[in-house]
Amino acid sequence: MARLHELLLKVARAEVNRRRSRLRLAGPELDDLAHQAAADSLMAITGKLDDFRGESRFTTWAYKFVILEVSTKIGRHFWRHPTVAMGAEDWERLPDRFGLDPAGSAEWQDLIAALRRAVDDVLSDHQRRIFVAIVIAGVPVESLALELASNRNAIYKTMFDARRKIRAELAAKGYLDTRTATGRHG
Repeated sequence: MARLHELLLKVARAEVNRRRSRLRLAGPELDDLAHQAAADSLMAITGKLDDFRGESRFTTWAYKFVILEVSTKIGRHFWRHPTVAMGAEDWERLPDRFGLDPAGSAEWQDLIAALRRAVDDVLSDHQRRIFVAIVIAGVPVESLALELASNRNAIYKTMFDARRKIRAELAAKGYLDTRTATGRHG
């Protein structure tokens, strides 16, 4: 059990460190999250040992538990300590998220205003919430799925539909080439 816990802790630390840039956590809090995930996954594994069928290596099977625990803990932490403002200033920072320099950013202001209008006008409330959370606020998909009691696939489908509506609206208003907006070239 001690060796398994060490292995789970190593995997949890690696996963937490991999995601650290989006966590707004550092130092002891980050390590605490890894320890909690390792301990909780050890408990889950010992409770489900009878379910292990031997179709993969035991460690591969165990890794799934710790990765899931890290994702769950990150999601809970994010929504317990939200630091996301979703106001006008976030829309103004959007060009920075795409890596544009100040000169390029100035050229994009009209497009950003059109994008904001499209988000407000053509998306459903649910699509708008998901789009703004992911694109504007940078909320991890796992955290959003947890907060909405949903799953990654449903979030991805909603984003796909929202982007499609936004592209069509921007094309209709002359901001995008209609071939680009529909995904067709030729």
